[in-house]
This record gives sequence, C-alpha cells and structure tokens, in this order.
Amino acid sequence: MDTKVLAVASRGGHWKQLMKLEPAFRGCDIRFASTSHDNPGVGKTSHYFYLPDANRHTPLNALWLLCTSAWLVLRLRPDVIISTGALPGLSCILWGRLFGARTLWIDSIAHADQMSLSGRVARYVATTTLSQWPDLSRMTGVEYRGAVL
Repeated sequence: MDTKVLAVASRGGHWKQLMKLEPAFRGCDIRFASTSHDNPGVGKTSHYFYLPDANRHTPLNALWLLCTSAWLVLRLRPDVIISTGALPGLSCILWGRLFGARTLWIDSIAHADQMSLSGRVARYVATTTLSQWPDLSRMTGVEYRGAVL
C-alpha cells in the first residue's frame, strides 16, 4: 500500500520550494494543496486541492482556512503531511497531528535570520521541523539537512 502524502504550501516561493521536493514523493500516493485557484502543474486535477489564503492579519480568512484544511485532512486521511510554508501548511500540519499523521515542516529559505512565525509554531507541533540555514538551525534547535533551493 502506497504511503498517502499531502504536500501543502502557499503560492509563490513556498510552492516553488515544495515543487523542488516532488521527486522525493515518487512511489507515494501524493496529493497537493495550495492557495492558487489554478492547478499549478501537478498533474491530475483530482490530485490538487485549493485552500484559502490567510495570515495573521486576516483573522476571518484564517478561521475559514482552519475549517477547510480540517475537512481536507479528514477527507484525505494522509499518512504524512509536508509543508514548506505559510499558514495553510501549518493549518494542515495541526490537523494532521490531531488525526495521527506524521508531519514535516521545512521553514522557508527566505528566513535566514529567524524562523517564520508559522515555523516557530510548527517547531512545537510538527513531527519534524527543518531549517534551510545551518546557523539558524543551531540557534533554534531545529534540524538542518540542507537547502531545498
């Protein structure tokens, strides 16, 4: 039985970093979710799901995101959830942990001086949290295994 993986990232740089990891998912039953209404080139449209964009400055959108990401995780029942960033990924990781999935947060390479706000929360929630900067990894105590880009 293939491992069911949900890969989640906000559009833009977070999504580009996630797509660099796509070869690692070969042999898995992979599903993608992002904040773009268009399927951003991940193959079958049935393997792509839209999540509303939200951040700390849009609390009503964040509440809607929590609801839609809960429904997505409940519906897909992934074994593993991986995210390269922002609140939609963190939201899926939160629900995934509640429903027994293993989770991986990879903080954005754009954050060289300190972890992102979502990354700081993810360190306490995700099964594994990685930084793409060795110095930041040493400062925060999260793991470093190289950079995606």
